[in-house]
Amino acid sequence: MTIHEILVKAALTLVDGADSRVVVFMDSPPSGVKESLPSSDIMTVLLGPAFDVEPGIIRLPIPRNLDIESSLNLVSAFLIEHGILREGESFVYVTSTSVGLKSAVRNALAAGGFFSQMGRVVQRLLEIAIELSVEGREGYPVGTIFVVGDVKNVLRHSHSMLPNPFRGHKINVLDDNSREVIKEFAQLDGAFIISSTGRINSAGVYLDVDPKSLDIKLPPGLGSRHIAAAGITKLTKAVSISLSESGTIRIFKNGMMLLEYNPRMKC
Repeated sequence: MTIHEILVKAALTLVDGADSRVVVFMDSPPSGVKESLPSSDIMTVLLGPAFDVEPGIIRLPIPRNLDIESSLNLVSAFLIEHGILREGESFVYVTSTSVGLKSAVRNALAAGGFFSQMGRVVQRLLEIAIELSVEGREGYPVGTIFVVGDVKNVLRHSHSMLPNPFRGHKINVLDDNSREVIKEFAQLDGAFIISSTGRINSAGVYLDVDPKSLDIKLPPGLGSRHIAAAGITKLTKAVSISLSESGTIRIFKNGMMLLEYNPRMKC
């Protein structure tokens, strides 16, 4: 029996003992695990790469390179947002090295509607932001903003800082070939504007956000990039991802910060 199989067996025992209705596998579970659950009513949650639902199983598009705490917070938000668990109820999770029990807690992620039709696009951009945070570009740190969705309204609250390099091109963030292109243009000042389906509308865009006129509640010490990223989501229905040159990634929706993560702290 492998270590992972031992952990899965321990998780199934914990599911039964904790009277939990959900078990989350952070890595691929052994085949037949659904049939091994103590009850057919228990929901199995698997991570990535795309959102999918079938009887008793949910697949969530959460980047594999995200840290476990942030991943579990996203899972918790989804379970509450979709009425699978109530706040305070627990779910069991299994990683490649551990088994744990986590309480579902209502937070900004649950309130922000993170899991929407553009979830795959946000997931891909989060993966790219994590890579940029760790690797930089040509040895230099990179700071940028990705704004996803509600393109028409976003453009009303922004202006171009340079000729649009994506005009006339159908480049989609969900296309694997776009990854290096996005990283290259991330060196430009300004933000990327991206549709909810993943098509890149423009880059090098300045977001016209007046923080004094908006009720934005952010932690102290955040600079203009993060204020702009938060503010545009207050003015529109977009989601934004900001990457600071220090490597910290933040996701904003409805003017709220949904997630904060610095992959460099894990390196």
